[in-house]
Amino acid sequence: MKRYSTRIAASAACAAAALVLTGCGGGGSASGGASELDIATLTAAQSLDPADAIGSALPYFQAAYDTLIKRDPDGSYKPMLATEWSYDKDRTHLSMTLRTGVKFDDGTAFDGAAVKANLEHFKNGGGGGAKYLKPLKDVKVVDPAHVVLELAQPDPGLEFYLSDAAGLMASPAKLKDGSLKTAPAGTGPYVLDKGKTAVGSKYVFTRRSGYWGDQAKFKTLTISVFDNETAVVNGLKTGQIDSAVLQDADQQAAVASDANLTKTPFTFDFQGLLLFDRGGVRTPALKKPEVRQAINYALDRTTMLDKIRQGHGEITDQVFGTETKAYDKSLDTYYPHDPAKAKKLLADAGYAGGFALKLPRVPSMTDALVSSIQTDLGAVGIKVTWDQLDAGGAVQKIYRDRAYSAMVMNMGQPSIDWLTDQDLVTPGAFNMFGTTDPAVTRLLGQVQAGDEGQAAAASKELNKHLVEQAWFAPFYRLQYQLVSTKDVKAVTQSGMAVPSIYDYAPAGS
Repeated sequence: MKRYSTRIAASAACAAAALVLTGCGGGGSASGGASELDIATLTAAQSLDPADAIGSALPYFQAAYDTLIKRDPDGSYKPMLATEWSYDKDRTHLSMTLRTGVKFDDGTAFDGAAVKANLEHFKNGGGGGAKYLKPLKDVKVVDPAHVVLELAQPDPGLEFYLSDAAGLMASPAKLKDGSLKTAPAGTGPYVLDKGKTAVGSKYVFTRRSGYWGDQAKFKTLTISVFDNETAVVNGLKTGQIDSAVLQDADQQAAVASDANLTKTPFTFDFQGLLLFDRGGVRTPALKKPEVRQAINYALDRTTMLDKIRQGHGEITDQVFGTETKAYDKSLDTYYPHDPAKAKKLLADAGYAGGFALKLPRVPSMTDALVSSIQTDLGAVGIKVTWDQLDAGGAVQKIYRDRAYSAMVMNMGQPSIDWLTDQDLVTPGAFNMFGTTDPAVTRLLGQVQAGDEGQAAAASKELNKHLVEQAWFAPFYRLQYQLVSTKDVKAVTQSGMAVPSIYDYAPAGS
């Protein structure tokens, strides 16, 4: 592990942006040149307690809180509240040196005790990211400027987590009283302006006076919450919004010819069928690899990408992203569209007459997507029916009742292999039936505990095995666009669907 000098200060800049498929709220505010930045998002912050931070809501937290480690746009790690860190030879102890002289909003000192309290709060707080600190056994406070994170087993993703939600540091005096949900107490480059903030629709942050690091590049940061991308595009075109990520292909087309907007395409999520029931608990046919392979051969990904996404994306048959060690370009086209082969595989598996497959349909799924899947699978004898779910009932039926054998989802493709392993391969929310096989078990162990070369080789072998065994049926990587006005320079962030707060600056700076 590379060690970092305390002389290298982590720079903190100034803004945030996020867009996901679903969201709530609405409204926007006019920006005022380089002194103000207004970001549009479809993701409302349900809470500003770091224990609740996850995914596209992260920019809200980055404004008010610093992380232990900073992650640059290229994915490299730099000092922030931790100035240097290193593993022992077994990679089960991470020693960290902490920045001194930093205080939280309430005057409490940032120190080793604060790190211990925050990591325990995140692990036990019940938030969506709590699982990432499951291997954390203890945080030993050596002295105010040094801690040792003790792990039950190696975790290749730990540095990433500490540069993400798990690394956010709040005042330990506020962790238990519930106040952080609406009144953040951090050390970050901005302070929440509660008087100008309308919870659920607009969050206004002002530049922190006396910030320990580089001064934020904008005096005011506003994160405006919208409920649809059409309104976001209107805000960008009229200058009410300075930057946003557009996911919808139609909305990307709507800004394509606007010379006043800067567009940066990037990929992060893949869209596809997650085949949960590989053990055949609810749909016995899915226990057969040949059936899962048939599903992959039945899908006409080229037509889907053209008709549903207007070509905005990249066909893929693998769940690992292009920045990972596991990625193999040849696996992107492992399953060409071949209905005849799909029918033969079904017959070989004992399902010549096909079988029934019930899938959940959530509000974000378009008619075109639903029709395409139903048509392609129906052409080889797989009879798809859709169970219409509202947003409120979806979580209960999908994740708690485990009522479905598969589901169409957009899933992130982070830059760290182990994150994909944790999300999709090990038992959990997206491997809800806990299926595995000897090869997967062996290779996961090598990824987790092997040296860099061993882990990379095991990741590649694991990826190939998952594709060959058709654990999943990806369609394509989704192309998004980071769109900004001419006054703002924005940079995409490795391993994230949205830019980090530090990735924005006034144009020309």
